[in-house]
Amino acid sequence: MSRNTLLNAGEIGIFALGGLGEVGKNCYIFEIEDNIFVVDAGILFPDDSLLGFDYVIPDFQYLVDNQERIAGLIITHGHEDHIGGIPYLLKQVNIPKIYASGIAVDLIEHKLLEHKGVKKPRIVEYKAHHTYTFGSTELSFIRLNHSIPDMFGIVFKTKEGIIFHTGDFKIDYTPVGPAAEYDKLAKIGAEGVLCLLSDSTNAEREGDTPSERTVGKAISEIFGKLTGRIIIATFASNVYRMQQIVEASYQNGRKLAVFGRSMERAMEIGQQTGYIKAPKGVIVSAEEINKYPPEEITILCTGSQGEPMAALSRIANGTHRQIKAMPGDTVIFSSSPIPGNQEGVNRTIDQLYRRDVTVIVNGPVADTHTSGHGARNDLRLMLSLTRPKFFIPIHGEHRMLKHHRDLAMQIGIDKNHIMIMDNGDVTALNKNSIRNAGRVQAGDIYIDGTGIGDIGSAIIKERKLLSEDGLLSIILTLDPVNKRLLTEPTVISRGFIYMKGNEVITSSIAAKAKEIVNLEFQRKQFTETQLKQSIIDKVSDHVKEMTQRKPMIIPVVMSLTQKDSNQS
Repeated sequence: MSRNTLLNAGEIGIFALGGLGEVGKNCYIFEIEDNIFVVDAGILFPDDSLLGFDYVIPDFQYLVDNQERIAGLIITHGHEDHIGGIPYLLKQVNIPKIYASGIAVDLIEHKLLEHKGVKKPRIVEYKAHHTYTFGSTELSFIRLNHSIPDMFGIVFKTKEGIIFHTGDFKIDYTPVGPAAEYDKLAKIGAEGVLCLLSDSTNAEREGDTPSERTVGKAISEIFGKLTGRIIIATFASNVYRMQQIVEASYQNGRKLAVFGRSMERAMEIGQQTGYIKAPKGVIVSAEEINKYPPEEITILCTGSQGEPMAALSRIANGTHRQIKAMPGDTVIFSSSPIPGNQEGVNRTIDQLYRRDVTVIVNGPVADTHTSGHGARNDLRLMLSLTRPKFFIPIHGEHRMLKHHRDLAMQIGIDKNHIMIMDNGDVTALNKNSIRNAGRVQAGDIYIDGTGIGDIGSAIIKERKLLSEDGLLSIILTLDPVNKRLLTEPTVISRGFIYMKGNEVITSSIAAKAKEIVNLEFQRKQFTETQLKQSIIDKVSDHVKEMTQRKPMIIPVVMSLTQKDSNQS
């Protein structure tokens, strides 16, 4: 395939298939000379408006159409919103190599094993000091801090200048894991960064993001004060937090059991990679917890976001097979609700209170969580160290991107050198200029079971309608040749009304349907298709008039001749 026609000779193209105007499904594209570099391929977990869907992934059609020019997929870190879309990308696109580091490699390999039939490319495990050359472009890495180990910013050294993509980061001077490479940031700043792309998630939050180590200290202090069983929920991807919970349990004479499939997998990978170290005997199996008194048990589980099927939610509503909440238990939420999840978290907390359980959440009383994303001071420092000529805020909702833009202007970056983009918007730049070059195809693809992209906005609308007003089916048995209705219409309700006790409504609907059928029989050209549409339109209006609701109307027409009817 030829070079992107939106770009002029010598220009570099930058755009996102996901990750702009949203927090999730990150996928950034860098077109440098004839090569396409893909940075991350994540998923977005659906909110309550996307009924029944498993995930949302980016529309990869641009990569499908241009796969011959793809140099590789480069992974910044192992969070689901950065690696979760990889199997779905590989089902559609030939990726020559995946470049990933540390724990991300293990997470990707495990993920690909779960997806049968995916062609697995070679995974190149990069280190902080590695460089790779693609023509005149040099790819290198800068270690930064986040809530998962092995988070790296991506450096592209090009003919036009240095482009630096931070990935997700925060400034942590006392990290639990390896320190960030601030010297490298200063070095590329001194060389001259042509364009910076930087995480905007916490661009509205003043001050600094607290160190992960302060949370570990707070958790250990809380553990020391509690006498009953401790149930603690956090993100399964926060390996550093899991390590600190292991340490707090050991220091306070507790055994630790892990519940929840994703948490169990994260614990296994964390131990294999050496990021989670537990003294012998501290971690016990789920079957062993009843051997110890409550004051000697910590339960680490999923469900910090109120997910209905997660371990903590099932403990709270009494449906967990092995754990029953009891008075004396303390549940700690070592997390903060992601926007959109507050209702689910509140529901879980309320159910726990009904079981006389003590609940501790992050807040002024206890520091049980800190973000993995930099607040405004962190973002200012990144901008100051790298001193970019051009700036593109990424990874955040639209207001976050604009708050980040304002920060950049405060430290002296020209407003005309900053691009606020949406998914699909193409930015073209060279050493002298930056411009909006147009758009490529980008959007949301919904994953429902094994289907990829076979569900569109019409299906979402139908599911929303069903969830709000239910379904009404009208079954008609008729003789189309002789234009006779052979039986009275049958009305079936699902999620609309309880039929027993609402005979007046159902009889009225049946009568209306019969009336419509007889009117349609009077047409010269009677068709079953026209009959169904008339039933949908006129019964819908009739039901709205009676009930002020608009259920989905599904007419079922069975065509029989009078002879067939007599024989049956």
